[in-house]
Amino acid sequence: MRLGFRQVSDTWERGDPYERYVGRWSRRVAPRFLSWLSLPRGQRWLDVGCGSGALCAVILDQCSPSHLTGVEPSDGFLKTAREHLGGRAELQRGSATEIPLEDAAVDVVVSGLVLNFVADPQAALAEMARVTSLGGNDIG
Repeated sequence: MRLGFRQVSDTWERGDPYERYVGRWSRRVAPRFLSWLSLPRGQRWLDVGCGSGALCAVILDQCSPSHLTGVEPSDGFLKTAREHLGGRAELQRGSATEIPLEDAAVDVVVSGLVLNFVADPQAALAEMARVTSLGGNDIG
């Protein structure tokens, strides 16, 4: 028995604490990330692991998507994202390895930090390619 040690979970369930810790940085990095992507306006976007909606908000403001879907497994994060986005994006419960969209449903898939928390990153990338209109042809 190890006294004094407690395993700390790296799993987030509520959006407000995450927003104060990491989300504030996401809002600062997202505009540069999207500028770097330099994609045409009017695309159908998917944010996998959308969390509190920080990246979604910048996509809406900067990229003029024809449609934006955010997928997130945490009900707490979805609640926060809905509050922040005010209905400007379609938000669904799902995960990186089980995206609740049809094949080729989107043109662009982005993800801020979710691959750090996915048990099978290869499966997540395959699922992201499945829902992309290019079918993952540009995945190296």
